Formats: sequence, C-alpha cells, structure tokens
Amino acid sequence: MKEYLEIILLVLGFGILLISSNRLAAFFTRIKLPLITGLIIMGILIGPYVFDFLSAEDIDRLQFINEFALVFIAFAAGAELHLSEFRERMKSIVWITASQFLVVFTVGSIVFYLISGVIGFTRELPLAARIAISLFTGVISIARSPASTIAVINELRARGPFSRTALGVTIVIDVITIILFGIVFSFTNVLIEGNHFNYLVLLKLLLELLTAFLTGLFLGKILIWIMSLRIPLWSKITLVLSIGFVTYLLSHYLRIFSKKKLGFDFYVEPLLINIIASFFLTNYSRYRREFNTLLEKAMPYIYAAFFTLIGASISFEILIRTWTLAFLLFGLRLLLLVAGSWLGGTLAGEPARYNRIIWMPFITQAGVSLGLITVIMSLGFEWSYEFGMILIGTIILNQIAGPPLFKWAIHIVREHHLKGQHEYVSNDHLALIFGHEAQSLVLARQLSEQGWMVKLVTSREGFSNPEISNVTLVTMQEITKEALDNIEAGQAEAMVTMKTDEENYTICELAYEHYGTPNLVVRLNDRRNFNKFHELGALIVEPSTAIVSLLDHLVRAPNATSLLLGHEEKQDTVDIVLRNRNLHGIPLRNLDLPADILILSTRRRGQIIISTGFTRLRLGDTLTVVGSKESIEQLRLKLE
Repeated sequence: MKEYLEIILLVLGFGILLISSNRLAAFFTRIKLPLITGLIIMGILIGPYVFDFLSAEDIDRLQFINEFALVFIAFAAGAELHLSEFRERMKSIVWITASQFLVVFTVGSIVFYLISGVIGFTRELPLAARIAISLFTGVISIARSPASTIAVINELRARGPFSRTALGVTIVIDVITIILFGIVFSFTNVLIEGNHFNYLVLLKLLLELLTAFLTGLFLGKILIWIMSLRIPLWSKITLVLSIGFVTYLLSHYLRIFSKKKLGFDFYVEPLLINIIASFFLTNYSRYRREFNTLLEKAMPYIYAAFFTLIGASISFEILIRTWTLAFLLFGLRLLLLVAGSWLGGTLAGEPARYNRIIWMPFITQAGVSLGLITVIMSLGFEWSYEFGMILIGTIILNQIAGPPLFKWAIHIVREHHLKGQHEYVSNDHLALIFGHEAQSLVLARQLSEQGWMVKLVTSREGFSNPEISNVTLVTMQEITKEALDNIEAGQAEAMVTMKTDEENYTICELAYEHYGTPNLVVRLNDRRNFNKFHELGALIVEPSTAIVSLLDHLVRAPNATSLLLGHEEKQDTVDIVLRNRNLHGIPLRNLDLPADILILSTRRRGQIIISTGFTRLRLGDTLTVVGSKESIEQLRLKLE
C-alpha cells in the first residue's frame, strides 16, 4: 500500500513538472522549432543529469506512462490509415514505399553493419549484437511522423497529388515500421540468445505475427463496442487507453509463461496488436471520426508526458559524446531517402519535378520512432542505452530539418493555399454581394446608407441596375480569379456570398488565397458544410437558426442587440483597423477619444483581446467601437 501511495505522489509531482515543461516548451515553437524538440529539452533539464527534479529511480517507476503513450501512438498510426482516401494515389504510394523500404532499411542496415567494426561503442561487441544493432538502425531509419506531416499540410492548407502521396507513404511506412520492428525484435532475441535460425524459429515468428493479428482484430471489436457507448468523451479515452495497456500486460505475462513453461521466448508485439485494432475500427466501422476526435483530444497531454519523460531519461553527457555519430546517421539516412524516393517516384511514373523533391516530406521523425527507441533502451543489454541515445540525437536533427524542407517542397509544387495579403484602399469601403435577390438588395441599400460602395454580383442577365446610391450591378458568368479581378475583388473590404454552398466556397477560397479579404460573410445552406467555411475564417449565418439566436439576444440583452441591429438612429457599432503608424505602441488610455466612444475589444492576429486602458495599440489591430456616428467618423480618421 505504501508503494502505491508513493507512486501516486510521484505521478502528481510529475504532473506539476509537466505543466511547467509544456508551457516552457511552447517557447521553442516561437523560434520555429518543433514542440516535441522543446519537450525533450525540457525533459533533459528536469532529469537526473541536470537539475535532478526526477531521479533515475523515479523515471524507472514512471515507465508505465511510456507504455500508455505507446498505446496511443499505435492507435494514432492505425487511425490515419484510411484506405479509401489513398486509392487515387495508390500506385505511387506502393512504389515509393517499396523503394524506400528496400533502400533505407536494407542498405542502411548493411552500411551500419560494415562501419560497426570501427565505431566506439560497437567495436568490441559480439557479431550477434552488431547484427541486432544494424537491423534496429534500419528499422528506426524508415520510421516517420504522420503527426508532423499532417501538421505541415494543415498549416499550409496543402492539397494536391504531391501532398496526398507524401501523407500516404508516411502513414503506410509507419505501419510497416511497427510490423517490421516486431519481426526484428523476435529475430534479434534468437541471435543474442545464441540459438540457430531454423524452420522452428521461422514458425515461431509466424505464430507470433498471427497471434498479434488475431488479438488485434479482437481488440478492434472491443474498441468499436467502447465507441458505441453513450458515455462522456474522457471516459471513452480512459477506457480505450486502459484496454490498450492491457495488451502490454498480456504480452509481458505471455512471455514469462512461455519461457518458464514452454522453454522458449514467445513475444507478441503490443504495438502491432494496437495498430491492427485501430486500423480495423477506422476502416470497418462507423466510428472513425469519433475515434479521431478522441485521439485529438488526448494527444497534447499524452505527447507532453511521453516526450518529457524521454528527455528526462537522456544522459546529456552521452548525448554530447555521441553527437558525431548521430550526425553521421542523419546524413546516411538523408542520402538513402533521396535515393529510395527518387527510385520509387521514377518507377511510379511521377513527373521529374516531383521526383527531385519527393524525399523532402519524409525526413521528420517523432512518436513511433521514439516509442520504438524506448523499447530498445529497455532491453537491458550493455549497448542498448547508449545506442538509444544516438538514435534520439538523430531524431532531434530530423525534427529540426524535416518540417522546413517539407514546407519548401509544398511551395515548389504550388500546392499551398495560404491566406493572401489584402490590398488596402484608403478611400471608400467596398463590399461585394454575390447573389441577386430581395435580401441582397436590402443589404446593399443598408450598406450604402452607411457610406459603403457596393457591387451586387449576379450570374444572370436581364436585371436592371438598382436605383440605389453607391450600388452597382455587375454580371459575372464564371467564378474564377480572372473574373474576380475584373470586378476589383482585391480591393473589397468585405464579401457576402448568398449563392449555393459550392459556389460560396469557391468564392471564399479564391478571396482567402489571393486577396486576403478581411471579412467573408456566408449564408449557409447546409449545416454539414459549416467546418470548411469556418477554416477559411468566414463569418457564417445559418438562416434556420439566425432568427432564434437574434430573438434570444433581444430577450437577454435588448439594448446591446438593438444597437447592433441599428435600431438606435444616432448610435452605431463598427470595426476600425489601425493603420496610423504614429499610434503604434500607444496605450488606449493615452489615446484622445471622443467622449461618447467606447472600445469594446481588439482583434490582433486572429485573437480577441479584451481592451483595458493599458492595452497598447499595434499596427493592424482591429478595434470594435461603439458610439455616435459622428464620433466614430472622427475616430476612423484618427486611426486610419
């Protein structure tokens, strides 16, 4: 009982350290380094080799956290392998995957074995150990980071054959890595124990793989049952991770039982079981989206604990001593990736411009690689810990170099879809309204009364120009960038789309990428399309719920809602962008405001700041202000 209490206190203490580690690690993202690298470095600092907040004994007692994390990593890898999404690029994925496996694993293992005779920590080792280390090096070299790949694709909003191929190869290779690791693990056990590799050993390997496959299918059915339960999300997360952790316990006790009772080592890789279970749920059940949501919710906490604990177990002294070898492995892996990727792309018939850079997405390593390294380090051989340190050093280098190169490759093939730079025109405010109907005409009239220039855009002929001041009717037959350029869309401060969702999305996406239009307003037709408009930063109006929401606000805050609706003739609420360089850095309390002006909030780089007198203005800030129309115009002149 005392021991369990000590572990609970240790976990609570580690949790406190983890909060600090996570906060400080976020600094690394500001200097364009991966968060994972920051977590590892913070782990090194709190570990026994620097500040000693965690002793070596504490780290050993916390190893069960690593096993929970490995369960999660395996589930996440399997969940990404959704076959239907990669059928279109399957030929390229298969050829590049096969070529990388052949070149990186096979050649990498052979090259490392050839140089192992002159490397310090392997020179004196027996032949079996050198072969084992070489095979493990090959396995870790082919491992990837689907999470990092997806993060880069999402950041650049990348879409196209190059991005889909890169993601597909990354996910498939990660699955192959875990399967291959299980085979190599069993094979090296045979070598190191001094047994001869014969048909019985091969039969044992096949039985281990078959057991893992069948257990994975059974676990997949259990996961589907858990996902069908009507319980809170965090309860499902706890159940899923607990069930996955049971596979580690079963694997451990099965291994002990086979050694004692059967006279041989029967090892079933729990990572392989969990990845098969996750793959089964993802492709053969209706709970894929909910399962991915569950993983996304848990990911920040699991990764923070896992990578910090890995960092804490790193000997800084050994890491420094082995840094040269880490650079050597990094360079070797890079050369083999270039060769393997080029060969696969050529065999798949990809264009030469792709084949020259197809290696760039595959450098980054993270979760699976480090998870497998922790398994290697726990083997207990005299070489396993130092070998793990070398591999961790290599992964840190891959983490630093990988994401920038992948981003560069996406820019080269022009598959990025980032927000464009808005061309500010200081004269009149221009709004484009797409769709000609009663609501669009009323909106155009109200905007014109507020001093806006309005272009009412329609695809149909035969409408007469509305007799409204500052409102012009424009005909646009096709939704293309050229057509938008012709109606001066780049100068628009706002676009309102009132057409079909498909047409609305095309307009919004073009405006987002090419013009950086500050305000995109969409009248939504189908609730299922909400997320894709939201990702573009559009303001979404749902006709089915808008009236109810408006009535709700009128009941709870009648004065504020009346003001926003324009019921108060002399009062208004507007957004004003700060473009006066002379006001940059000035606190709001030092700003000479008209007496009836109130600044409600400040939007800066997409974030809302609740304004106080001490809030310092920055160029590009959008201030939401309320006051009389005359005072608002005075403030607009001052700020713009």
